[in-house]
Amino acid sequence: MTPQKTLAHDAWSPFHPRELAQRLAGVSRPWCIVGGWALDLWHGHETREHEDIEFTVLRGDVSLFRQALSDLEFYATGSGMVDYLPDGQEPPADIFQIWCQDPAAQRWRVDMMIEPGTPDMWVYKRDPGVTRPRAEMVAVTPDGLPYLKPAAILLFKAKLARDKDVADFANAVPKLEIAERAWLKAMLERAHPGHEWIGRL
Repeated sequence: MTPQKTLAHDAWSPFHPRELAQRLAGVSRPWCIVGGWALDLWHGHETREHEDIEFTVLRGDVSLFRQALSDLEFYATGSGMVDYLPDGQEPPADIFQIWCQDPAAQRWRVDMMIEPGTPDMWVYKRDPGVTRPRAEMVAVTPDGLPYLKPAAILLFKAKLARDKDVADFANAVPKLEIAERAWLKAMLERAHPGHEWIGRL
């Protein structure tokens, strides 16, 4: 595949989670939707518009997911750079994000995040010392869409705490189960001591 001109970073027309799931239906390896869409799958409805969609895969499985999305082009993303990732080339070890471009529509469609861990064990990308069984961290909607549970999503969102992240936190906290609330509080104290959200848990 010959790469097209790299798109503007905001040239997004993201897949809906159901369309992404349809495209990945033939892949038996672990994956799940993350980011704001994961929270809305948990809520059971859209609480806000989403400018993109993110899902995670294990590093060793990237090529399988590229095959499932073979009509797209892939770009390694990090530190403000977006670099074309040729067919058959593995992403560098310091890359944890791949943007997937639709060359026909000239739009970004989905953000593939690379996570550590194993099929059975979830590992927090920013602190490999934080691990939990994957079955405890990933839930599935009634129609079969896998998503990372809200406490983990909010842990990721705490780092930047943008306006949308603050809104997502406010919408999610009243519905968090007691165990998830306690885990999130402990993880925030570990990763972000003094964070404003700790007192609200």
